[in-house]
Amino acid sequence: MRAVVIPPVPAAAVLVSVLEGVLDGREPGILPLPADEREAELLSTSLRVGEDVDDDVAVVVSTSGTTGTPKGALLTVPALIASADAANDRLGGPGTWLLALPAHHVAGLQVVVRSVISGTVPAVVDPSFTNDELCAAIETMGSGPRYASLVAVQLDKALADPAATAALASLDRVLIGGGPMPANVAERATAADIPVVRTYGMSETAGGCVYDGVPLEGVDVRLDGGRILLGGATLAKGYRNPVDPDPFSEAGWFRTDDVGGVDDSGVLRVLGRVDDAIGTGGLTVMPALVETALADHPAISDCAVFGVTDGRLGQRVAAAVVLAAGAAVPTAEELRAHVARTLDATAGPREVHVVDELPRRGIGKVDRRELAARFDAGG
Repeated sequence: MRAVVIPPVPAAAVLVSVLEGVLDGREPGILPLPADEREAELLSTSLRVGEDVDDDVAVVVSTSGTTGTPKGALLTVPALIASADAANDRLGGPGTWLLALPAHHVAGLQVVVRSVISGTVPAVVDPSFTNDELCAAIETMGSGPRYASLVAVQLDKALADPAATAALASLDRVLIGGGPMPANVAERATAADIPVVRTYGMSETAGGCVYDGVPLEGVDVRLDGGRILLGGATLAKGYRNPVDPDPFSEAGWFRTDDVGGVDDSGVLRVLGRVDDAIGTGGLTVMPALVETALADHPAISDCAVFGVTDGRLGQRVAAAVVLAAGAAVPTAEELRAHVARTLDATAGPREVHVVDELPRRGIGKVDRRELAARFDAGG
């Protein structure tokens, strides 16, 4: 396995060439690495660059865990191609893509794979783009079907600028992954006619494999006591550094850390991560549901819900909020009453912390663990 360092704004033609060689078997498997030297060295060492991998492994994608040794999802050529083909089919056919996510993460990597499969070269913009840069990149994409893959914080940034909003609205589809999308962002995108597709997936499934709650062709979904299991053609063959218990232990399935439900029409709804669940007074509260309930409060621009230690309840629900412009700080009692309009009152926050911005990790996921560590006073 060889390392490929990918700069923040990579040369698109070079990326396409590298992936072409890997996908057609001319080149050995690769480990995409970020440009940051410390992170690249850590990943190179822990995922054993230079040592052999199975011949059918095309790419080892570093997982985004915040602690421990990176596991490294082993993605084969068939899994990558199945994912790209299924995405193209669901979206309406091959097209030109905008690469606005780091290509060492699976979402950005799959933009390049889809481009290879489509015979196109993606337009590239820095993941921390300015809105002018976003508009300029979209302008270069030409005619025919045009797609983008973003995370919610990038979409939120674009929605603050009329020109960037119009540029995204001109695309045929805009995939949004990397975690839940705040309700206010979704509402603004809909009002602006941006053709958003919400995606769910991970490195272990070659990226997004469920679009708007519906599995892509060749993808299987089932629930086990509320835990989401994913299987099918896009599944990785395991980890470079296996863990115990092994989420791949059941042949053909990956046991995620997410819980969810399926509605009467068969649409999957992801409720959150198992380890994000808050046990308060014998009840279980899923932070994502509370965040959705809080999102339309007029004082809140963005929020994250997490648990802190409580000597009586075990945990209590806390909320970190970014205030809307000019808004007064809402009290916990006010927010609990707001949540109680749509959820059990127990789910409402018992404490509120105002922050300038929410901490994030990876490609934009809210870091609830950091918030809990910051604000947990020990009960």
